[in-house]
Amino acid sequence: MRRIVLLILSLLVCAAVALAVLGAPSSADDRVGVFPAPGTQTASPRTELSFRGVDADDLDAVEVVGERSGPRRGQVREHADGDGASLVFAEPFEGPEDVTVRTELDLAGAREGDFRFATVPRPEEGLGSGSPPPERLLRQYTAQEGDQPPSGSAPTYRSRPDLRPPEVEIFERSPGSTAPGLVFQAPKKVFGAPEQPGVQTGPMILDSDGEPVWFAELDGGNVADFRAQELDGEPVLTWWQGRTVLGSGEGEVAILDDSYRPITEVRAGNGYRFDFHETLITEDDTLLGLVYNPVDRDLSSVGGPRDGRAIDSIVQEVDIETGRVLFEWHSLGNVALEESYTEVPEDRSKAFDYFHVNAIDVDDNGNLLISGRDTWSAVKVDRQTGRTMWRLGGKRSDFAMEGESQFAWQHDVRRTPDGDIRIFDNAAAPPVRERSRVLDLELDEEAMTARVGRSIEHPEDLLSGTQGNAQRLPDGNVFVGWGSQGYFSEFAPDGRMLFDGRVARGFDSYRAYRMPWDGRPVDAPAVAAQGDEEGTTVWASWNGATELAGWEVLAGETRDSLRPVARADRDGFETQVEAPGRARWVAVRALDARGDELGASEPVAVE
Repeated sequence: MRRIVLLILSLLVCAAVALAVLGAPSSADDRVGVFPAPGTQTASPRTELSFRGVDADDLDAVEVVGERSGPRRGQVREHADGDGASLVFAEPFEGPEDVTVRTELDLAGAREGDFRFATVPRPEEGLGSGSPPPERLLRQYTAQEGDQPPSGSAPTYRSRPDLRPPEVEIFERSPGSTAPGLVFQAPKKVFGAPEQPGVQTGPMILDSDGEPVWFAELDGGNVADFRAQELDGEPVLTWWQGRTVLGSGEGEVAILDDSYRPITEVRAGNGYRFDFHETLITEDDTLLGLVYNPVDRDLSSVGGPRDGRAIDSIVQEVDIETGRVLFEWHSLGNVALEESYTEVPEDRSKAFDYFHVNAIDVDDNGNLLISGRDTWSAVKVDRQTGRTMWRLGGKRSDFAMEGESQFAWQHDVRRTPDGDIRIFDNAAAPPVRERSRVLDLELDEEAMTARVGRSIEHPEDLLSGTQGNAQRLPDGNVFVGWGSQGYFSEFAPDGRMLFDGRVARGFDSYRAYRMPWDGRPVDAPAVAAQGDEEGTTVWASWNGATELAGWEVLAGETRDSLRPVARADRDGFETQVEAPGRARWVAVRALDARGDELGASEPVAVE
């Protein structure tokens, strides 16, 4: 008996040593994942079946039968990363209908490889026509009272009269203290703000003086989450563009190269269109995006109509090159309606946006962090299977929220390099605190507690009803976009404000970033000139040229007899240079910091 006891103890010690070496067992599920996940009740009738963790040959024996549409044969399409494949159907399912899937695979959430899901058609009116929102929503999307931003005027550029970005004002700047890089934002008109004729909106890169480096006016100006990312190891620009409806959107993600040339547009899979809240390219060259999908839903459990509607918040990961869906998570079926803090509409024509997904981040172990604004919570989800791993905050938090750690109406939930969870805590619309804050939460995932590590507030006590983000910079600084307030700021690790600015009154930006960027436009510099007997005034600009440091003016009596006559340092987006004497033709050369030529304009006639 003693020998048996010693043997058991020895085995236990060995197991403990193995765990110490290998780490605690992962909470992730290593079985085959499938999307739509088993039990999904709100799949698109145009869905494909995406299997992760299989070879394409493993799908040959899969049987799919629609309750109304009958047996379905799908074409097998291998995923580009070699870790899965999809069954793609030529015709959509007949929603609503239950779909039975039979396999011989070890599927997470399935019973002996078999499972069911249901498809639900989208209401014909979709997210709605964009009619004026109720007063509660109007408070969220209009500027706060007491703001004193710039006047809303737009600069006029003689060399580029086609560009009229909103004015930007810088209030605070500490040279040498801010992180390197340029400021990225996408100004847009605030809902209900007075019209400002001539002012354009679109993606904009700024220097630390608030001067545009690059600006693009887009038709309609509906652009969000503009930033620099990497694709295939190369720097790219990305933004969402499309149609916005009451805090959500339907559109695509544009990707441009470092010469501002379009590479591709990424579309959501399964018949959906991407929402504007997230456009994250992963290290695997996939894109994580969001979808807002209204579906018919019984809302009587939360005091709404039985024949009501709810917004199903969807997270998708799609392969950028092929468009294949690699992951799909639905809030309905994973997060209960009762968890919401927002009001339930009495009118059945208005959908209950109970979760309002607005951010995704890849966690340090490869799984996903998903932010639900209207449930005051972040959900960690297994990227292989879609299974909920834990909730942080809200009515069903798996963590004890200690002290002032509970956030409200938040945006931009991210994992920081030191393991904290960083959140832009709006705490507004309706307000639950006096000020919005950037909140770093220290999680103890063994004791399951959360406490405030640090928080940052704006000196002007800003309360942002919507939008916003907080970016951890490589030097430890934090760059903050204050959402509906229109401000953007940078803070040192000790909380000191190093940089602060704001876009013009009547405009805001969903997010703001500071990022390194080297832009090399393929078009030539622009020039305009006006002269008299005393001299010639020249205006020069080069939209998007980040290495531009100065200008050389060339002038002459003919376009073929130009010679250098003046030089000047870059002075904002457009530089004005005074050249001696009256000239009939001028051109400019763009110079870098060493004085080398970057590019040259075509000659133009002097006015």
